Amino acid sequence: MKIAFLFPGQGSQAVGMGRSLSESFPESRAVFDAADAATGSSLSGLCFNGPEDDLKLTENTQPALVATSIAALRALESRGIRAQGVAGHSLGEYSALVAAGALSFEDAVRAVRLRGKYMQEAVPVGKGAMAAILMLDASKVEEACLEAAQGEVVSPANLNCPGQIVIAGDAAAVDRAIAACTSRGAKRAIRLAVSAPFHCALMKPAELRLQADLDRLTFQAASIPVYRNVDGAPQNAPEALRAGLVLQVSRPVQWQKTLETMAADGFDTFIEVGSGTVVSGLVKKTVKGARVLNVEDSASLEKTLQALQET
Repeated sequence: MKIAFLFPGQGSQAVGMGRSLSESFPESRAVFDAADAATGSSLSGLCFNGPEDDLKLTENTQPALVATSIAALRALESRGIRAQGVAGHSLGEYSALVAAGALSFEDAVRAVRLRGKYMQEAVPVGKGAMAAILMLDASKVEEACLEAAQGEVVSPANLNCPGQIVIAGDAAAVDRAIAACTSRGAKRAIRLAVSAPFHCALMKPAELRLQADLDRLTFQAASIPVYRNVDGAPQNAPEALRAGLVLQVSRPVQWQKTLETMAADGFDTFIEVGSGTVVSGLVKKTVKGARVLNVEDSASLEKTLQALQET
């Protein structure tokens, strides 16, 4: 059995996340206390009680998700479960670096709060958009985006799993790309309810601002491989991991490639660590026959521990 820990990104947040972990496990409570101290706010209260509108603000969502993921991770680790590799979807890459010992938790939550702020400020609300394209080959999605750009930005943003690609860019260009994808045979092409067009060239201003912050942080060599969003490749070197966080802001998340590489490297058990099961669904569609588990609260932790003991 070769275990990978996977960490969710934006969109997996939900009011109440982490509360069960905090109430059940002192090591999880300690993570939320550290998050509150690092951000100078009641991030834990926002996770546990909302309000939802505040939790959905990008600069709150990002540190809240990292805190919940690491709270779940500490509960899992304290029960003797260890991973041989990690990856995180977009924002989740920060949680993966914390899990691998490459970045301190406090630095991560502070960095992602700024990341969220910079990403939101990079594009005025309403100017950008994202859309999910279902059941159309990546090459045809790329072709449709090139045709639809017409001097604006639109490109693949998340290559999530076979049959699911998210595109991002200027709102009008995204709408043209939706039509172009539909005409090429996409089963569905739908606009997403997001606050900004993530992982495309419009995020370059956010990338440059974030790079200055990340350059000031201390990165360590990862104790286990971290599979980067930007290329799906395993990395341990501090500078490669730092560069990966910078590059992923304006480049597509190569999630399908990441999972396929991990499977080729022998990973057969994938545990989603944090809020929700979005990532679990993508694993099931990408790595046939993999065992997929998750830990987001005390009940799912017990279920996962039981499943691991039965092997």
